[in-house]
Amino acid sequence: MTSLVESTGVSQPPSGTPSVAELEELYRSICEVRRFELLTSDLYRDGAIPGFVHVSLGQEGTAVGACHPLRVSDMITSNHRGHGHCLAKGMDPEAMFAELFGRATGSVGGRGGSMHIADPSIGILGANGIVGAGLPIAVGAAHAARTRGDDVVVAFFGDGAVAQGAFHEAVNLAALWQLPVVFFCENNGYAEFTAAEGGHPATLAERAAGYGLPFVAVDGADVWAVSERMREVVASVRAGGGPVIVEARTDRWHGHYEGDQQRYRDTDDLRRARSSDPLTVAEDRLRSLGVPDARIHALHDDAFARIDAAAERARRAPEPLPADAGRYVTAERPLVREGVVPEEAPPMKYIEGIRAALSDALRDDPLAFLAGIDVGAGGGVFAVSRGLWADHPDRVLDTPISESAVLGLGVGGAMAGLHPIVEIMYLDFIGVAFDQLLNQAAKLHFMTAGRARMGMTVRTQFGASRAAGSQHSQSLEALLAHIPGLTVVMPSTAADAYGLLRTAIEDPNPVVYIENRTLYGRRSPAPPEGHRVPIGSARIARQGTDVTVVSYSRMVLECLEVAEHLADEGISVEVVDLRTISPWDRQTVLDSVKRTSRLVVVHEAVTDLGVGGEIVATVVDQAFWALDGPPRRVGAAFSPAPYAPPLEAAWLPQHEDIAHAIRSTLEPFS
Repeated sequence: MTSLVESTGVSQPPSGTPSVAELEELYRSICEVRRFELLTSDLYRDGAIPGFVHVSLGQEGTAVGACHPLRVSDMITSNHRGHGHCLAKGMDPEAMFAELFGRATGSVGGRGGSMHIADPSIGILGANGIVGAGLPIAVGAAHAARTRGDDVVVAFFGDGAVAQGAFHEAVNLAALWQLPVVFFCENNGYAEFTAAEGGHPATLAERAAGYGLPFVAVDGADVWAVSERMREVVASVRAGGGPVIVEARTDRWHGHYEGDQQRYRDTDDLRRARSSDPLTVAEDRLRSLGVPDARIHALHDDAFARIDAAAERARRAPEPLPADAGRYVTAERPLVREGVVPEEAPPMKYIEGIRAALSDALRDDPLAFLAGIDVGAGGGVFAVSRGLWADHPDRVLDTPISESAVLGLGVGGAMAGLHPIVEIMYLDFIGVAFDQLLNQAAKLHFMTAGRARMGMTVRTQFGASRAAGSQHSQSLEALLAHIPGLTVVMPSTAADAYGLLRTAIEDPNPVVYIENRTLYGRRSPAPPEGHRVPIGSARIARQGTDVTVVSYSRMVLECLEVAEHLADEGISVEVVDLRTISPWDRQTVLDSVKRTSRLVVVHEAVTDLGVGGEIVATVVDQAFWALDGPPRRVGAAFSPAPYAPPLEAAWLPQHEDIAHAIRSTLEPFS
């Protein structure tokens, strides 16, 4: 523990006396936040602001005081009640109002609204509509900050977020790695409608002790007290003292959201909350320093006038163009040309292709790092990363078993300028931390109008047929491919495993790279060093004239074996290896079907509502008149993966299933 610890959790008064100029600056900032929130509340009531709005009236002192010691390059993550944080960190109020109005000049072009304001150029990594989601992101940003300099990250969260698993995972990893992050809790006494004492069996001070972290309590109504304590905390963290948990006791004047009537609060509680006014506290401090009331009123009125003028300018700003609705879903990809892999090249195991790609990327790119459970000294549960830690001990990082923290490490690291490669041990485990993919990695580039960098790679693996059971055998690529903003790739050969991984690491978008563990020992021609495979480009694995079979990952090899057998029957099968599931190569598939006039799609995932259905629908829509037979889908039965080998074999598609589908599509429409 350090001298910052206050074991009693009782707020301490600031140690020094502020200068008049500094306190005036803090007061002006509080007035700006107050007016912004008052005006926002009125505008929302009047229907000028759409969507959902959460204001921080009564909490202005925490945001202003916490951000006051920060540099422009320091970073913050915020939550759904983030207007004050963004203003205090230096965001332009006009751009913020324009965002609330949904205007093209908004801080993120009308793509985020009240809950998703961001400006990474000044260290504002984004407010967030998911409770606790910014905490793992802050940890990733803090890892980047320590890697690249001495910046500090402040993660704002409310007392309700302490009940989230994301809080535990983020604080635990930050404490373990001693990262430069301040976890700043604005405890306003209510998690939505529930009083704090009804949601937490332990205090935040007790939780901090459990993580071995310093804990600081402060009166959130006193902006000078917050600023002074945060000055000490930030200096300690910046100097390498490790993370700190700060709890500011404050009061929420309005409901959880605008329109919330707060029937769960009694009159005495509301009256008490209103009596604790950060503006009044700051004004009293100014008077104690001899500042006359006329000066205080002038500061107040000037701040209010500045915010009013910003809102009026923002209301006159143009609306976004409907034609731009789909912009920024993905960042523009660099042009990648696929090299040639000679058939006579020496054989390489699939696992060796992946390991070589990781090794070469770490060697070539100082901003790349690999992190995940047991990926370091142990080399990974499947030995994919074996040997990498010895060469790059500072960039091959073992994490706790904390999938949300691992993915947040990737998201925050990418936003702060690194090129993360994070591993989730099994594809099935994605569900444990799905928010960091679904609502963070996939959406932040879009919701920030392209301002957030999201170049990160998520390595994971799957593969049935090894009696691994229902929770270790799932093919979830369709689930991931359905999310706009995510790229999903699934290589089937050593060359593609190497080339797609090198491309994924360099891509400016979040890429989920799915390996098949049953292929790790399979050999195929080795790629040359530096080989690349373009994302979104399928390959013709076997040429044919009678039927197009589209597949990916292990099933490509099964389809090739079936095609060899069917050649003896006089059936010429063309096999297309999709390689990228999203965005998939429509043109290659359509061109092949137009040549063969028939289509079969084969995958290991369950057939219902899967990738095969999407491919068939596209072909029927865009090449229907080229078809001479009914398209077929082959996949697993619509059930979880069984454990017993005979049941698993019955569940998975087998050679005879693929062959039957190919033969049946040769039959004419009836």
